[in-house]
Amino acid sequence: MRLAGMTGARALAAALAGAALVHAPSGAAAQPAPFYKGRMINLYVGFAPGGTYDFYSRLVARFLGRHIAGNPTVLVHSMPGAGSLHAANFLYAVAPRDGTALGMITQNAAIEEVLRSPGVQYRAAELNWIGRVSGILEIHFTWKTAKAKTIRDVAEHETVVAGTGPGSPTEGYPKLLNALAGTKFKVISGYPGTTQGMLAMERGEVDGALTSWHTLNRTRRGWLDNRDINLLVQYGFERHRDVPDVPAMMELAATPEAKQIFAFYLSNALIGRALVATPGIPAERVKLLRDAFDALLNDPEFRAEIEKSQSEFDPAPGVQVQKFIHDTANVPPAIAERAREILRGK
Repeated sequence: MRLAGMTGARALAAALAGAALVHAPSGAAAQPAPFYKGRMINLYVGFAPGGTYDFYSRLVARFLGRHIAGNPTVLVHSMPGAGSLHAANFLYAVAPRDGTALGMITQNAAIEEVLRSPGVQYRAAELNWIGRVSGILEIHFTWKTAKAKTIRDVAEHETVVAGTGPGSPTEGYPKLLNALAGTKFKVISGYPGTTQGMLAMERGEVDGALTSWHTLNRTRRGWLDNRDINLLVQYGFERHRDVPDVPAMMELAATPEAKQIFAFYLSNALIGRALVATPGIPAERVKLLRDAFDALLNDPEFRAEIEKSQSEFDPAPGVQVQKFIHDTANVPPAIAERAREILRGK
C-alpha cells in the first residue's frame, strides 16, 4: 500500500489558505455564497454494488463534501450497464455540466473510445478527470472444479468466464490472450458486475471470473485460504509482491506486437478507480474539485478508513490522470487497429 502525502509546499499553502479564511475581514460576509452551498453532488457508479468501483465511490462520497466550500452532500447512484458505458455516456451527454455530476466509470474509457466500441458516445479526454484513488490489480481465476488450474491449462481446455460488457476488462483481457497467447477463454457476457460474475462461478454457470486482487482479499478471503480458486493470471506489467507465483500478462507476450498491444490495454491500470466529471465545467470549478480531491486524500479520517479496510491506495492527481487518458487516446494507429481487430473482430 502506498499512501500519498502533501509536499511541504502544498501543506504550507493549504495552512495559509485556511488561516486566510479564519482571519478574513468582516466584509467577506458580503461575498456571494459558494456555488455548492445548498446543492447536492450526484456521483454515478458505472458498475453494480460489491466491487471496487462501488467501494471507492462510496468512500469518496462520505468525505469529499467536507473539502468543498459550501459542504455539499454527495449522493451515490448505481448506474451499471455495458461495462459502465451507460454511465460514461450519461456523464458526457446528459448530466449537468456545472460540477454537480461526478462518476466512477471503467478504467478502459479511453481504450474503448480508441477501439470504437459499440455504445461509446463520449470522448474520454473531454471529460474532466478529478483524480485517482488507486491503481488496480485485476486477476482472473477459476473455481476449484474447473479443468484449467493454470493459465497454461487454458491453452488446452476451453474455459468459460463471466463478462460484464464490451467496455470491461473482463471481456477485453480474455480476447487478447486468446489471439496473442493461445488461450481458449470463452466469455459469457451480460453480468452487471464482477460480484455477479463471481456468484455465477460459484453456481457453476461459468468456470471462472475476474475481479481485483483487493476484492478477493477483502470479500473472498476464504476462497484463498481454502484454495477454492485457482489464480490464472494477473493483469499488470510485472508480478505484484502479494501474488509472486501468478504470471503477469506481459510475461505471456511472445512477440513484439503482442507486447505493444498488451501494454496499450494494460494502460487502463494507470486510470484505476478514478473520479471523473462532465465536460464543459468552468475551469475554476474543475480546479476546485481537484483541490478538494487532493485534500480528501490527506483527510485523517479518510486515511483511517483506507487503513481499516486494507484497501489498495495508490492515488494520482487529476492533471496526471488527464494526461494518462490523453496518451491512451493517442496510441499509434497501427497498434489501435490491430487491437481493434482482435477485440471487435474488425
